[in-house]
Amino acid sequence: MAVLGLLLVASNQVTAQAKPIAIAIHGGAGTIDKSRFSKDQEMAYRAKLEEAVEAGYAVLSAGGESLDAITSAINILENSEFFNAGKGAVYTYEGQHELDASIMDGRERQAGAVAGVKHIKNPIDLARKVMTDSVHVMLSGEGAEQFAKQQGFTFVDNSYFDTPHRFEALQKAKQKLDAAQKQDKSYQAAHHVLPDEFKMGTVGAVALDKQGNLAAGTSTGGMTAKRFGRIGDSPVIGAGTFADNRSCAVSATGHGEYFIRYSVASDICARVQYQSQSIFEAGNDVIHNVLAPIGGTGGVIIVDSKGNISMPFNTKGMYRASKSNVQPTYVGIFKKD
Repeated sequence: MAVLGLLLVASNQVTAQAKPIAIAIHGGAGTIDKSRFSKDQEMAYRAKLEEAVEAGYAVLSAGGESLDAITSAINILENSEFFNAGKGAVYTYEGQHELDASIMDGRERQAGAVAGVKHIKNPIDLARKVMTDSVHVMLSGEGAEQFAKQQGFTFVDNSYFDTPHRFEALQKAKQKLDAAQKQDKSYQAAHHVLPDEFKMGTVGAVALDKQGNLAAGTSTGGMTAKRFGRIGDSPVIGAGTFADNRSCAVSATGHGEYFIRYSVASDICARVQYQSQSIFEAGNDVIHNVLAPIGGTGGVIIVDSKGNISMPFNTKGMYRASKSNVQPTYVGIFKKD
């Protein structure tokens, strides 16, 4: 009986080890041209992406939840000046920072999101708190920060998010907008003169844990020189973030208006669940055949219930990294990586 017991324990350990775990992260997609990077800059970006994906994977390999894994990874990206989220967030037209984030648990489609917050160091943490400790899915602006205060969050001054390179980008964007508005008074017409690099930038993570649970999260500073409380796809469940254990987990990055209109994240998972497409087929079809023809630029990261990972994008580059129990750490920036 003792020998049989040892064999059963050994068998259970092998089964547990065989259960797939996987994580993928992104730091935004867009006009990411290799010629614009010095060797040191490229190495620094790659190191930060690797740090984030390894932190998330460490949670998974220790048997932790996918929600904890993606939160850990996103926190690292939010705290880095390299990416348009948290510390590296872009500026609004008025010279402020308005941050958005969302998170989703694939077990029962529980979700939380915040939009337009100005004093929360890590918006993904507040989005998760909305999911776990409120009866709502999305909170915005002052109301979201009132909830944060009740939950004991420490506030930071809006200037905490300031960075020189984002301020320089704001000045360039405003010059283009102001010049265009002299020709045409409408904001809509002026907005079209901005290149995609001013309209994109997000961080996100998706993961599968040993318990078979999927999770997705996304965090962003939004669009450079945005006005009127503009909110993109990042805090919108089904557009920028989606997770369901029956299909996949998705986090998106790109020109948010298109991702909202075409419900990109949920569309990909629906194709997997109802049309039996692989995440490779579903992701490529939506990114390249649905979005690209109408001018929707960006990309997604996807993990399915078997631990497969896909990271399609239709731009010059996408900051990305991934790791699973069958795939070593991968870090990419440019299309050819």
